[in-house]
Amino acid sequence: MTEPLAFGMGAGLFYIHIPYMQVSGGPMISFRSMPGGIFRRTCKSLNIELERKKFKNQLDAQIYLDKKIEEGIPVGCQVGVFHLTYFPKEYRFHFNAHNLIVYGKEGDNYLISDPVMEEVTTLSSFELNRARFSQGVLAPKGHVYFPKKVGKIDKTTIQKAIISGINRNIIYMYRAPGPIIGATGIKGTANKIRTWRDKLGPRKAGLYLGQIVRMQEEIGTGGGGFRFLYAAFLEEAADYLQEDRLLPIADQMTKAGDLWRSSAVQMAGIYKGRLTEQKDYDNTADIMCEISEVEREAFKQLAKLKLK
Repeated sequence: MTEPLAFGMGAGLFYIHIPYMQVSGGPMISFRSMPGGIFRRTCKSLNIELERKKFKNQLDAQIYLDKKIEEGIPVGCQVGVFHLTYFPKEYRFHFNAHNLIVYGKEGDNYLISDPVMEEVTTLSSFELNRARFSQGVLAPKGHVYFPKKVGKIDKTTIQKAIISGINRNIIYMYRAPGPIIGATGIKGTANKIRTWRDKLGPRKAGLYLGQIVRMQEEIGTGGGGFRFLYAAFLEEAADYLQEDRLLPIADQMTKAGDLWRSSAVQMAGIYKGRLTEQKDYDNTADIMCEISEVEREAFKQLAKLKLK
């Protein structure tokens, strides 16, 4: 099982911009589905039964985690980024939907595998408890999860899971109603960016764009990166399904990833004060409009395949 395959089966690609919600004073934007949802949908498609649990207090949560570690079961934990001491300070902010794996314990230190880090790391019991019970939006409440039972997984199971994931992602990115979700939502953000310089002033507008870059490239909600991941998924799907028509669509998603990276460079230039004119905001919006069209067309083509 590769990461792209799991990501695609779980319909991980997404876009949402919630105008009335902010994170650390900037736009609430996400470029992929909630990780718990991706994990849950992938497991369901593969006949894997999950155990999930939340807690009212830290002691019960720690006792339960320690028991699973003693049983040799790696456990997924939802945590708040602000309290992860191994993160660089500039990456620590109040975001409670981060996920990591606790795979062991040595003394008072938990052994941590975090997808953001290059190497495994550790947290003390105090540090981990604090992260598991951080407060605010999406408070984790000690949330843990792990596979409880694994059913039969063969090629047919994987093929069905791939098709299910693609069809769900078509809904998310192409058929979702409203101006804030999917490819339409990307264009909606572009239209807002055109107004930010005059509406918010250069400083606040720059901070908003900096927030998008951070959400996109630095904290795991993955603008360009997850587009490349989805392209890799479509290439694997083409092999599993013997469906070469998926390959040019994979190329479109790679193009979308490249454009997201270009948009991040443009936004960073505004945030750092190198680009200050209205035309710079318009250029950023133009790139996002192109991204919207590329992703809309990609999922339109996926819909036309009518995979079953």
